[in-house]
Amino acid sequence: MATVAGEMKKTKYDRQLRIWGEQGQTALENANICLLNCGPTGSEALKNLVLGGIGSITVVDGSKVEIHDLGNNFLLDEDKLGQPKAKCVCSFLLELNDAVKAKFMEEAPENLIEKNPSFFAEFTLVIATQLMETSLIKLDKICREANIMLVIARSYGLTGMVRISMKEHTIIESKPDHFFDDLRLHNPWPELIEFSKTIDLSVTDPVIHKHTPYVVILINLAEKWAKEHDGCLPSTRQEKNDFKDLIKAHMLHMDEENYKEALEASFKVSISRGISSDLLQIVNDSASEVDSKSSDFWVLVAALKEFIENEGHGEPPLEGSIPDMTSSTECYVILQKIYQAKAESDCLAMEQRVKNILKRIGRDPDAISKAYVKNFCKNARKITICRYRHIEDEFTSPCLPELQKRLNDEDYSYAVGFYILLRAVDRFAANYNRLPGIFDSGLNEEISRLKLIAVGILSELGLNGPTLSEDLITEMCRFGGAELHPVAAFIGGVASQEVIKLVTKQFVPLRGTFMFNGIDHKSQMLVL
Repeated sequence: MATVAGEMKKTKYDRQLRIWGEQGQTALENANICLLNCGPTGSEALKNLVLGGIGSITVVDGSKVEIHDLGNNFLLDEDKLGQPKAKCVCSFLLELNDAVKAKFMEEAPENLIEKNPSFFAEFTLVIATQLMETSLIKLDKICREANIMLVIARSYGLTGMVRISMKEHTIIESKPDHFFDDLRLHNPWPELIEFSKTIDLSVTDPVIHKHTPYVVILINLAEKWAKEHDGCLPSTRQEKNDFKDLIKAHMLHMDEENYKEALEASFKVSISRGISSDLLQIVNDSASEVDSKSSDFWVLVAALKEFIENEGHGEPPLEGSIPDMTSSTECYVILQKIYQAKAESDCLAMEQRVKNILKRIGRDPDAISKAYVKNFCKNARKITICRYRHIEDEFTSPCLPELQKRLNDEDYSYAVGFYILLRAVDRFAANYNRLPGIFDSGLNEEISRLKLIAVGILSELGLNGPTLSEDLITEMCRFGGAELHPVAAFIGGVASQEVIKLVTKQFVPLRGTFMFNGIDHKSQMLVL
């Protein structure tokens, strides 16, 4: 039965399993998500997660289904009028995926935040939609104290925003779009050099010559270059061009694919030895000074630092995989084994260092699994850390140079304008107990009031010079707080994407405030 269930699961989630694997899918299935407010933005976010197989959801909303909900939330229909919105949305979501556990709470999120903060302690992550500034600040503090991830999403007329808030998020599988293969052509180890020397590049047999892998070609020619240049590899543009000429000189015919691959990859022999500045910053982070309370990630970083300084001779563990290349099967298999053997050796050294560190800090030496260490070693060059400011800190003391720069940048002015005006809308609601522009009459007065509040926010932040677009202020009043379904669907989609990144600990999540400008169809990031 277990086998049958497993096969059904693989079929059901086939597409996403190819992206984040079984480990990522298991993390999703173990996650417990809370959604605050199930309007169109929140419903769209949760719909995507339910379809993706999130473990369990709790929908919190104190409102009833009204006529206006039917026009912007496809999870609701006419026969649900007057019923609890949370119950109706929850019921519909269960129809999308019966493997998901779902429950609802008919209560205003603001009341829970104010009177029952311990309610949030059971969740993996909270998605807060359409919350006002004062409630967001309180919720952020609650989630941080309980070490719960928080994703904030809001749509308002033709604009919307998504922001993440938590103390720290560590990622092993960051999966960057572009990253060089870890071939170590700039720093080959003895076994790789020995194998490369067994292949003579001057052989005239066209079959052998055309099937020598480019890794071997570059290692041999780099050694030849170094002997003729006082042990140095090509560094200047001219030297790199001369090195390419050296490769061309060894070609028997101009159509040899393996030599074309060598020419394209020739720059890899000139890569500086050592680790990137990003990785250097991580291994030197204060959190790498581990103790019994340190997370497994930071224990591995501490081990990585020791490895780089010792067995790695300045380099991180080898990844152990090689890309496809023009080669005879025999040569390719031998190369694979050489790279795999080096990676396994590095991983064993890392395992021992992890055990030693765990023992040193008073933890079980076997507390971290070999599989976790192996995955860390494979991705050591790409590990990433995201740290987020308190929402209150961002609101009271944003990065003024960045804010000033973006306000004066024509390309970003609407994004910053919407950011300030969303805050102004919250203050307007706090002052007048309603959103601006919800009445047809007195629009000019509403615009004046909102503008005065927005100017006040800019002044508080120390930005007395810049002004916001009059058209933008008018639009914010004209929106009247409406959640337009196309905008809500987009913002909900972005929010659910970030939830998946956070829960699976794969890919790098947003590091600032994501702003959507539906007027110009732009998505921009503000790091404030």
